[in-house]
Amino acid sequence: MPSMENNFAFFEKIYALWLREFKVFLREKSRLVASTFTPLLWLFVVGIGFGSVATLPAMSSVGYQKFIFPGIVCMSVIFTSIFFGSYIIWDRKFDFLKSVMVAPVSRATIFVGKALGGMTSSLIQAAILLSIGVIIGITYSPLGVLETIVIVLLLSFILTSLGLIMGSYMQSLEGFQMIVSFVVFPLFFLSGALFPLEKLPQWLMVLTSIDPAT
Repeated sequence: MPSMENNFAFFEKIYALWLREFKVFLREKSRLVASTFTPLLWLFVVGIGFGSVATLPAMSSVGYQKFIFPGIVCMSVIFTSIFFGSYIIWDRKFDFLKSVMVAPVSRATIFVGKALGGMTSSLIQAAILLSIGVIIGITYSPLGVLETIVIVLLLSFILTSLGLIMGSYMQSLEGFQMIVSFVVFPLFFLSGALFPLEKLPQWLMVLTSIDPAT
């Protein structure tokens, strides 16, 4: 019985931390709008612009805009997830993290609660973009949607965890943003989101093979 009570208390604490992160995400409407606008800029400006000159066989049957759509969704998940680590810096700045650390809550519980909050934010972001995909003619199968959800959850958990670890070692938001940009942009550009990978040099193919976003 004590074991069941301990397990319940553990999940209750995780839920409380997740709920707090989720409410913060919903409250920051400007962040949600900005994080949605950037992928749309890539999709409708870069997608249409490069689509007028892109003639590679791999994208001839679907069009460049549809070709890059999965990559744009992936980009959104990458940015939303890893930048979630900046909340650690804000929480430290406003002493929220200190108040949580002195509470009877383990560091693992704090980490999991925050990571789940980042996963939820990324899933919402991906759902918005997938809905917009219908406008450009993207069709989904039930199995495809399920696979996408699983991939988004796994990728967002990995990258949110990475962002939280990085944020816990950084003292300033500016420094965090610089380090994250150094990590995120190679992940995105080496993922094959903007171009087929088949024609790349062998040494570059090695890098793409270890890219979790590929």
